[in-house]
Amino acid sequence: MNNLWNRCALLALSLIPASGWALSSDREQPMLIEADRAELDDTKGISIYRGNVKVTQGTLVLTGELMTVYNQGNDVEKVIMEGKPATYKQRPDNKDQDVRARAQHMEYFTNPEKIVLTGQAEVDQAGDVLRSERIVYDVPTDRVNAGTDQPNERVRITIQPRPGKDRKKPVKP
Repeated sequence: MNNLWNRCALLALSLIPASGWALSSDREQPMLIEADRAELDDTKGISIYRGNVKVTQGTLVLTGELMTVYNQGNDVEKVIMEGKPATYKQRPDNKDQDVRARAQHMEYFTNPEKIVLTGQAEVDQAGDVLRSERIVYDVPTDRVNAGTDQPNERVRITIQPRPGKDRKKPVKP
């Protein structure tokens, strides 16, 4: 049972990226994992959570139908969340709005640290929306790569206008 608690603690640390999309204080908050069923296999280093999966920690909320956590010893290597869609929500540091993501398949890798969203992937931050069949977020470099090699799968980006002091007011006729 102690190993189960260690794994949950490691899962908590691994689910939250160190920079970029994450509020840094979320790592210090308790984590709640809810699912209809859970299978924990220490020998294989795999934990599977099925049915209405929800992970909450601070501002982080992940949802999906199936979450699989892969461990190597005491280290989490990869977390996969699947759903119709799987969702991610978290408040970044120094921001007043959450980052929201959704995709049929989300993968979080710890080394190198990256998040891969596939299948109707979408990331929304303050109304700016990135849509693609595949979005890869490199956490340490805070870089995003979107798109596939498929001919009809286009990247779509919507950027909201930003209010600014340099913006001219419309001239009235």
